[in-house]
Amino acid sequence: MNTLHMNEMSWIAYRDRIARDNSPIFLPVGALEQHGPHLPLGTDALLASAAAASAAGLVDGIVAPALSYGYKSQPKCGGGQHFCGTTSLDAQTLIGQMCDAVREFARHGVKKLVVLNGHYENQWFLIEGIDLALRELGAKSQLRVMRLEYWDFMTNDTLAAVFPTGFPGFALEHAAVIETSIMLYYHPQLVRLDLLPDDAPADFPPYDIHPLNPAWVPASGVLSSARGANAEKGRLMAEEVAKRIADAVQAEFG
Repeated sequence: MNTLHMNEMSWIAYRDRIARDNSPIFLPVGALEQHGPHLPLGTDALLASAAAASAAGLVDGIVAPALSYGYKSQPKCGGGQHFCGTTSLDAQTLIGQMCDAVREFARHGVKKLVVLNGHYENQWFLIEGIDLALRELGAKSQLRVMRLEYWDFMTNDTLAAVFPTGFPGFALEHAAVIETSIMLYYHPQLVRLDLLPDDAPADFPPYDIHPLNPAWVPASGVLSSARGANAEKGRLMAEEVAKRIADAVQAEFG
């Protein structure tokens, strides 16, 4: 069977691909987190996996199953922990997961690993997990790791086309136009446009307070409007992201 998904391969087929082709492995990382009334809880992992598969298809890569639980949702970029269904990890747990995964891929003989993050809050803990794993593996290891957030591969021209009245910034784009549009492109059956909320954009103060105050966050969990999202915008962003990630992988790994 010709597949780019690791979990659909036999161990022998996977071993042979690694040995014969030196294929880059894409490891998506997401979260289980509320994304408003119109998107599923698994949006971050679904989008990271879809972006990984699209890029992998351009560079003869292999896509590993996503790490689907992420670091704690923060009010200013994910709505916060008070929403039912948001199921998060402590920092040390995510760091440990990342460290273990990197070490295991090195054991397989993988030399090129692309960690593709789809959850804003994960970033520093993925970096720490990668760093700890590489330190443990030592200088003799042949594994190199690229870590990225898929949204960083959207150009200003594309963002201007998607947001003709102005881009609100990636942090406030939680469950808004970008994620809704790309979900409409990759997983339209999971999007409920009839349930789009009409909340005004969140207006956060320039500080945090603990315990966190749920009143800062719109009741829907959406931080800026998803109105205007459509599958064509999703296609535009998804295709650009996949192409530019593939170019980066080729440039770094050959």
